[in-house]
Amino acid sequence: MTGEPVRTGISPAGVGNKAALGTVMGKLLDSINQTGDIKKIRPEQYKALAHEIREFLIENVSKTGGHLASNLGAVELTMGLHLALDLPNDEIVWDVGHQCYTHKILTGRKNDFPTLRQYGGLAGFPRRRESDCDVFDTGHASTSISVGLGLVHARDLLGEKKTIVSVIGDGALTGGLAYEALNNASRLKTNFIIVLNDNGQSISENVGGLSNYLTNIRTSDAYLDLRDRIFYHLNGRNPVAVDRIRRAKNILKSFFVPGMLFEELGITYLGPFDGNNVQEVVRAINDAKRIRKAVVVHFHTRKGEGYMPAEKHPARFHGTVPFEIETGLPKKMSKVGYSDVFSTVMVKMGQRNPKTCAITAAMADGVGLKRFRNIYPDRFFDVGIAEEHAVTFAGGLAQGGMRPVVAVYSTFLQRAYDEILHDVCLQDLPVIFCIDRAGLVGADGETHQGIFDLSYMSTIPNMVVTAPKNKWELSDLVKFAFRYGHPISIRYPRGAAYDGLKEHRDPIVLGKSELIHQGSGVLLFAVGSMVETAVECAQALSAHGIDATIVNARFVRPFDTQMLREQLPSHRLLVTMEENAESGGFGEHVESWITENMPGQEVLRIAIPDTFVEQGNADILKKVLRIDAESVTERILEALKESGTDVSDNRPQEQGNTDT
Repeated sequence: MTGEPVRTGISPAGVGNKAALGTVMGKLLDSINQTGDIKKIRPEQYKALAHEIREFLIENVSKTGGHLASNLGAVELTMGLHLALDLPNDEIVWDVGHQCYTHKILTGRKNDFPTLRQYGGLAGFPRRRESDCDVFDTGHASTSISVGLGLVHARDLLGEKKTIVSVIGDGALTGGLAYEALNNASRLKTNFIIVLNDNGQSISENVGGLSNYLTNIRTSDAYLDLRDRIFYHLNGRNPVAVDRIRRAKNILKSFFVPGMLFEELGITYLGPFDGNNVQEVVRAINDAKRIRKAVVVHFHTRKGEGYMPAEKHPARFHGTVPFEIETGLPKKMSKVGYSDVFSTVMVKMGQRNPKTCAITAAMADGVGLKRFRNIYPDRFFDVGIAEEHAVTFAGGLAQGGMRPVVAVYSTFLQRAYDEILHDVCLQDLPVIFCIDRAGLVGADGETHQGIFDLSYMSTIPNMVVTAPKNKWELSDLVKFAFRYGHPISIRYPRGAAYDGLKEHRDPIVLGKSELIHQGSGVLLFAVGSMVETAVECAQALSAHGIDATIVNARFVRPFDTQMLREQLPSHRLLVTMEENAESGGFGEHVESWITENMPGQEVLRIAIPDTFVEQGNADILKKVLRIDAESVTERILEALKESGTDVSDNRPQEQGNTDT
C-alpha cells in the first residue's frame, strides 16, 4: 500500500483532493455543534459536508484507531436520517454500533473525538450516558431489530408519537436474532422502520444466501429502472394511487428479483436506494414514515467510501490501529500476536490431519484463519455472524468424524453458551474452542472485554479449560487439543504474544501445571497472560526478602490439586491470578477446593472486579483494576501484613536485575 493515492471523499465541483478544498474545509462542520444543526445546512452543501465529515473521521481515527471503513460508508446515510427525523424525540437504534461516528458528530460530540476509545473518553459505540440521542448501548451484532420492536410497542402502549428506526447492516442480518425479530415485526400494524445498510461486508466478506439475495436485488438494473420511472413519478400524490403502485411494483419485482424475502414475511420492502446520496435517503425515510407496519428500507453503501486504502481493504480498516493517512499503513508495526501463532499452527495441523476443519463467525482475518482458508478452502467455514450456529455446526462435523476448531472472540462466544453446553459437551464431542481476545481488549470497551469466558466455560461438565503462558505454549496446547479428543477450550489475549520463559516448555499433561520457579512463603498460581505478571511480581517481592514460587496453571478446569497439596504446606499465602471476572473464575474455584480440602490456608484472589470495564488502554485498565504487577505486589504485601507476617523493606538503593 506504500504510495497509494488517498481519495478523500466526494467534494464540490468534482474536486477530489484536500488542497483544492482548502478554502472550504471545516466551514460547514464548524457549524455542527449540537443535535439538529445539520438542518441548517442547505441541500446543495450536503456533498461538501459529507466530505468534511470524512476528512474529520480519517484525521481522528488515524490517531486513536477505531472502526473506520464502516463509518466512512455510512456518512450520507446518517446525515439523511438526521435530516428526516426529529432527534432526540425520534429514536435511532444502531446495530453493533461501530458505524455511529457520524451520528456522534451530529449530536454535539465532535470536540470529544480526540478522546475516542481512550480511557474516560468518547466510546466507540453508542452510549446512553453520553447523549440522549443514544437510546441503547450496543456492541454485539443483530440486536437492533429486537430493540426497535420493543421501543415501538412501548411507544404505542404509552400513546407517544415518535418514529423508531433500527439500523442494521455490516453483516448483522446474518445473525439468527435478527430473523427472530423480523418474524415478530411482521405482525405489526404500526410504523416501524428497519434501515438495511447493505455494504456487502461484515468484518470479512459477507457469506450465505442472504448476501446473494441482496446482491441480486441491488444489481437488477431492469427492476431499478422500472422502479425509478414509475414509483417515484407518482410518489407523494394520491395515497391510494401510491399504494396501488407499490403493489404493482411488488408483482413486477417478482419477475426480476429472486425471493422477495421481506414481503413474504409480511414486511413492506422499499429499495434498493443509494445510501451515499443524502437526498435519496431523506426521500426514502419520509416515504417509509407513512407506512403503518414494519418496513425495510434497503440502502446500498460502500464500505470505506472516500478513502482509497479503506475502499481497497475494508476488512483491514474495519477496526484499525493508528495509521499514516497518506499510505494507510500502521504507525507502529505490530509484533507477532497470539492470532499469528494460532494461524501458523492451524496450517500445520491442516497439513498433518486431513480431518482438521476451521470455523469462524465473520472474522477470518481477526482470528488468524485467512491462511488456512486460502490453503484449505474446502475445510474452512465462515458461517457469518452466527456463533450459535457455528458451535452446533461444529458438533455435527465432530459427530461426522471431522476435527473442528471454532475460533472466535471471547465476547462473542458467550452468545453460544447453550450450544456449547447441549450440542457439544453433553455429547462429549471433540470440538476445540480457540478463544481469541480473552481478557482486557482495551479500546472497544464494555461490550468487547473478554473477561467472562473462564467463568462460563468452567461451569460446563466435560469441558477442559486451558490458557497458555506464551506463544510456544499456545502452539503446544493446540496440538494437545487434537490428541485429547474431547471438548476443550484454549483462551489467549489480544496483542503481542509473550515470548518470555522459552526455556520452560514441559510436555502438556491433562490437568497438570508447570513449576516456573521454586520458592517458599508465597505461591503465585497464575493463568495464561497473568504468568508474565507473576514473574514481574516475583521480581518485585524479592526486594522485600520474599522468594515467591511461580506456577503456570495451564489448566483452569481441571486445575492441578496435586501440586497444591505438595506445595502449600511450605507457603503462607496462595495467590491466584487471572485476567477474568472474579465471580465464577479460577480463583473462586481454587478457593472453594482449598476450603474443603486444606482449611486454614490463606488465599488472595487476583482477578477483575465484578463490573463492566470501560474502554481504554489495557495497561491503564489493569492498573485501575489493580491487576498489574505493581498493584498485585502491593496487594500481596498488604495481605501478608494483615495476616501478621513481618514484611520488612530490604530494597537496596540501587536495584540490579533479579532474574527469577
